Amino acid sequence: MRTKWFWFSLWLVVGLVLDQASKAWVQHTLAYDRSDEAAGLVREIPVIDGWLSFVHAHNTGAAFSMMEGMHYLFLVFTVVATLVVCDMLRRLPLSATFQGGVLGLLISGAWGNGIDRVRFGYVIDFVRVYTEKPEWREWLVDTFGTNTYPIFNVADAALLIGVGLFAIQSFMMNDDDDDDALVTDTSSVEDSDLETEEDVVQPTEETEVIEP
Repeated sequence: MRTKWFWFSLWLVVGLVLDQASKAWVQHTLAYDRSDEAAGLVREIPVIDGWLSFVHAHNTGAAFSMMEGMHYLFLVFTVVATLVVCDMLRRLPLSATFQGGVLGLLISGAWGNGIDRVRFGYVIDFVRVYTEKPEWREWLVDTFGTNTYPIFNVADAALLIGVGLFAIQSFMMNDDDDDDALVTDTSSVEDSDLETEEDVVQPTEETEVIEP
């Protein structure tokens, strides 16, 4: 039987390999500055024209380029997150395969970016999502100051998907708990009604017949 440890290890390894392999490809394929361009690397690879492309970006902050410049703080967060996830995994029953896989996905994201911070002092990002549609571009620039979503990587995606799956699973468990509570309450009411009926219906005493 494949337990939580199997799925945790599987998604941890898969996420980590995909993240580090994609970043190695970016370093050898896409130019970060003019010296890279001079070496023959391309600046950008379009994937879906006007929507998606691959670029080479460096991020000293958190996922999706948030809170830049706090390099060492995020290394501490990575260590703390690892300890918390390992404790959660330890507490799960062996049969909790879904939760085990999600925790593996979360750790792969945390470690993927953590490895970059230790090796380079920054995180390599490369997935650029944007729009060139005039009406959307104008609204995005006016509202957010840019028509481009924060550039991210595979580790960021693993973290986002892991958190999303955890939230969905927690929501579904809460719904199941509410349903169970409703069924329990309904059963209690029915039992109470039955007891009330038994109390009301009393056996009749036999009428004594007086003979003349």
